[in-house]
Amino acid sequence: MRYSEALIPTVKEVPSDAEIPSHQLMIRAGLMRKLASGTYTYLPAGWRILKKVMNIVRNEMDKSGAQEILMPSVQPMELWQQTGRNVDYGPTMAHFTDRHGRENVLAPTAEEVVTNLAAGEINSYKQLPINLYQISFKFRDEFRPRFGVLRSREFIMKDAYSFHADEKSLDDTYKVMYETYKRIFSRCGLKYVIVEAESGEMGGSGSHQFTIPCESGEDVIVQTEDGSYATNIEKAPVDALPAKTGNKNYKPVEEINTPNRKTIEEICAFLKANAKELIKTLVYKSGTDLILALVRGDFEINPEKLRCVAGKSIELADEQTIKALTGAEVGFAGPIGITPKINKLIIDHSVLTIEAGITGANKTDYHVKNVVPGRDFPITGKNVIIADIRNAVQGDTYKGQKLTFKRGIEVGQVFKLGTKYSTKLGAKFLDKDSTEKFCIMGCYGIGINRIVASAIEISRDNDGIIWPISIAPFDVIITPAGNGEEIAAAAENIYNELTAAGAEVLLDDRDARGGVKFKDADLLGIPIRVTIGAKSLAENNAEIKLRRESEITKVPLVQVKEKILQLIEKLKAELNVGA
Repeated sequence: MRYSEALIPTVKEVPSDAEIPSHQLMIRAGLMRKLASGTYTYLPAGWRILKKVMNIVRNEMDKSGAQEILMPSVQPMELWQQTGRNVDYGPTMAHFTDRHGRENVLAPTAEEVVTNLAAGEINSYKQLPINLYQISFKFRDEFRPRFGVLRSREFIMKDAYSFHADEKSLDDTYKVMYETYKRIFSRCGLKYVIVEAESGEMGGSGSHQFTIPCESGEDVIVQTEDGSYATNIEKAPVDALPAKTGNKNYKPVEEINTPNRKTIEEICAFLKANAKELIKTLVYKSGTDLILALVRGDFEINPEKLRCVAGKSIELADEQTIKALTGAEVGFAGPIGITPKINKLIIDHSVLTIEAGITGANKTDYHVKNVVPGRDFPITGKNVIIADIRNAVQGDTYKGQKLTFKRGIEVGQVFKLGTKYSTKLGAKFLDKDSTEKFCIMGCYGIGINRIVASAIEISRDNDGIIWPISIAPFDVIITPAGNGEEIAAAAENIYNELTAAGAEVLLDDRDARGGVKFKDADLLGIPIRVTIGAKSLAENNAEIKLRRESEITKVPLVQVKEKILQLIEKLKAELNVGA
């Protein structure tokens, strides 16, 4: 392709609303343009990159035995109501009412639709296992779209769904997908960490997440110091801290006026207390059930851990519910006296380290001190659970191993769904013994846009992007540095030879200074640059430079084609692209 004919509108300035490097560089390198908050138009170079990622994904999925389909982006709300996930997704779900008054969903994912398909098409064990996938746009009405394509409202996703007659079959496909994902991310030039993960709204019995370590990531990877165990922050288990000593000489509970002091920070400042002395009390709802969750004041409750312990979907209670339960404004709840009014009391291990603490008095503008767990509120009983429901933090251990923390970008996740969807949507089959059973399911997702952003986050410098050759917009950029006809002719000749040999080449034939061309070449991040200048041409040479290296090599013009093709093969072989 000739640069003069291409739409590659590079810009010098860093966009004011671009918070992280990948977002900044995707705009500056002319890969995409913002249409509205969380939605982007992909320009030709950006679309070339996305297509290369999709081709790698498609190639590996096809080799795994999965079959590609395409499902509608507009889905009937009734399917989501049957599984209850319309509630789980809440306001994140984008939906609309059509002219006939029917509620429709703009697909955030497709478990409901594919299970409905299976319910109509699968009727015998002989049709199983089967793995169906698609690559399509998904929609989520994010409250605050940010970080460019890492948290956008519209994105491209590869989602696959497998159906099985038994758990062993699911395990086998799960392992195949696990290995397939490793090859996909390696071919895309990404160095990943595989962590145990929570299934979240997806449900199911097990999940692994593929994460790219980088400072700009929204996910937190938690690992034991010896590297033997890795998980994400939503699942990261911690060893229980030593419980209180059991001193019997505790003072009686004392009520304290704390006007307009609701937060942990405000209470600590007002009472000159340490957050470790406070018992944080949060009220959750699950349908009509009320759940009280307690954690030490210096920790945060982990919603996913809490959901798993509760065994059901939960959400923070609204202000009206909290007032009805506690008799107080929000910010003054505590466990004393209200446990008979709730369905479940879930207490984090950390609360048991408090001998005599401070908590809300269930009375507006009041707290109580000298609160003793086990004396002033129950820590045992039918509806009381002691569990790990907090976020891991620096200094925590798991199985005696110190935990380490680093940020990362989630690019893919695999799930064992079990029969969560098949039972609700009627995906059944007749087994060998003519017994009717529900299909056991797996689910496997990859964020196509996130692969692109992750590649930029981990491979860039002050001058721009450094693409792995497998997903670069072009293999080679030819840069004539000068205006002479001989320079243009030499560049044209190399361009024609490489193009005829199957290389993807961008010829920078613009009427621009060499410095401008070099800056744009570095910004675009094309792996190999060939420069033709007056001095090198006088020596019958061209200059070859890899984007990732500073060294420039002079090569005789007659050898340029061969040298470039060798470099392309070498760079591809490093990624095992031909695997």
